[in-house]
Amino acid sequence: MHIDNFEIGENKKTFIVAELSANHNQNFSIAINTIKAAKESGADAIKIQTYTADTITLDCDNDFFQIKNGTLWDGTTLYKLYKQAYTPWEWHEALRDAAKKEGLIFFSSPFDFTAVDFLEKLGVPAYKVAAFEITDIPLIEYIASKGKPIIISTGIATISDIQDAIDACKGKGNDQIVILKCTSSYPAPTDEANLLTMKNMEQTFGVPVGLSDHSLGNEVALAAVALGAKIIEKHFILDKKLGGPDAAFSMDPSEFGSMVKSIRTIEKALGSITYRLSDRAKASRTFCRSLFVVKDIAAGELLTKDNIKSIRPGFGILPKHGAEVIGRQARHNIAKGTPLKWDLID
Repeated sequence: MHIDNFEIGENKKTFIVAELSANHNQNFSIAINTIKAAKESGADAIKIQTYTADTITLDCDNDFFQIKNGTLWDGTTLYKLYKQAYTPWEWHEALRDAAKKEGLIFFSSPFDFTAVDFLEKLGVPAYKVAAFEITDIPLIEYIASKGKPIIISTGIATISDIQDAIDACKGKGNDQIVILKCTSSYPAPTDEANLLTMKNMEQTFGVPVGLSDHSLGNEVALAAVALGAKIIEKHFILDKKLGGPDAAFSMDPSEFGSMVKSIRTIEKALGSITYRLSDRAKASRTFCRSLFVVKDIAAGELLTKDNIKSIRPGFGILPKHGAEVIGRQARHNIAKGTPLKWDLID
């Protein structure tokens, strides 16, 4: 599966996504500079969110629309939060062009049909289904009908929700699916990451997996890569001092860059499944144990446990043949310190 020019799959580079979200604080220059900083920090892609307060919720302050569940945003309404956090649609084209100029892949999470239509006109190469939209099957079907890769966050999903979303995509003939393990808490506690579930998701649903990470630090993301995550998504902010709805759980350029560097190191360490010895390992093999003559042996003398031992280095017969050589005769005089070879014995 390809997202633009980036291949997602086994033994491929991890696709590292910087999530802009609300971290532009409604300032276009900050948004552009954040895209530049994401590239400098090693991101492969920049992701935004495409909605308005009116397309995602209702301007209503009754009890249903109050935020009061122990979140960072308690005390306001959904409408007011999204009014503050949304990315103006009139910026999208310029943000796309800025990302392209930097060599970043640009895509978005649409939150309704009009957003999908808008993003189609922009030519995005993929779509992200946000965690809280996973139960909106008609929206997922509409996204899937565009025939582009779909990345689905599972932060509030049951196993049946995940299956329904995958079935919705496949029902539209789209099997270009990646599902992301996600903990929809902001910030997300490390002990709720349950990354082993990510591996089980891969086995259960038969699609590539990754992580949308809202935890603090990079440890959870690095562990996910070690477990086989193909995509890592982290919120990215130019400077935490800017504040804003998502600043508390976003990475600044230094933190993000450190994470990317560590991920690339882990990728090298993971390598591939092989039992082939590298040239360095072959060279080191000379220091393994082998059978050596540890006392001078005269021609015709028997080999015993006293004059033959398994020691380092590895220039003699392998130790597994020790029982075969004990009791046999030396063909010639053999000096102490000689690696035992088959042509030295009868």
